[in-house]
Amino acid sequence: MALTCSLTFDFDATSLWIGSYKSRNPSMISRGEFGAVAMPRILDLLKKHQISGTFYIPGHTALAYPDIVKRVAAEGHEIGHHGWVHENPADFDEAGERFNIEKGLECLHKAAGIVPKGYRSPAWAFSERTTKILIDYGFLYDSSMMGDDFTPYYVRTGDVFDRVSPYSFGPNVDLVELPVTWALDDFPHFEFVDGDTYGLSAPSKVEEIWTDEFTYARQTAKGGLFSLTMHPQVIGRGHRMMMLDRLITKYKNHKDVTFSTMLDYATGWRSANPLDVWKTSGAPQAQNACGRGKI
Repeated sequence: MALTCSLTFDFDATSLWIGSYKSRNPSMISRGEFGAVAMPRILDLLKKHQISGTFYIPGHTALAYPDIVKRVAAEGHEIGHHGWVHENPADFDEAGERFNIEKGLECLHKAAGIVPKGYRSPAWAFSERTTKILIDYGFLYDSSMMGDDFTPYYVRTGDVFDRVSPYSFGPNVDLVELPVTWALDDFPHFEFVDGDTYGLSAPSKVEEIWTDEFTYARQTAKGGLFSLTMHPQVIGRGHRMMMLDRLITKYKNHKDVTFSTMLDYATGWRSANPLDVWKTSGAPQAQNACGRGKI
């Protein structure tokens, strides 16, 4: 079975600095504007390699740069939900969290006429309600959690945990998880935010990590998913674009590797692994079936 490779881009633009970092500094916020400069470069690179990518876009970004969002859709790439203004869902009550989902849906539809089926939480943060809310709004998959590396699984809801009791695993529900990891995210490797992130790594270091992770996935996760998480305002710098071009070329040189959007992969995986069958298959994340968490 082939390994699937997905190239994903979080087009946060200024919303990252306004939402997650809560900045009022025009200089800091302007860093997000470079994302709009970088987007054509990324789209041109994907066109060069004839690859469809997945772009997670906050509603705030869709309103600020509708022409870019239209181009993403017109060129056949997937657009996923990425919040309203790159906010942490756990900072809101249920009504506020639902408002942010609805606002993001509204803006993406206004900009490009699309209704996303995939979700990636801003900064990969969830509240205890997020999973149920995503199901209520009809999302097919999420890509925010880190319970595996290259193997999808069904998300759980209702886990109970504290500092004194054994961890209690809730039931798996019909929401496919396409897991992520900071090691395959460009932001911590490359970005500099004083008091938060000290990246500015040479591309050669990141290229080595992303090559070896890819090679390990090919060797151990046949049929699995290798996904990179990138941000146009980060990966779009010239020396990093050259690294990405080299990596894509390396990945394409393997006959047992295919490229896909996250939605296409999640749809195929879900069809091949219905929830009821998957829960009884001994899958590591099917906690109830395996008896994990019971004493």
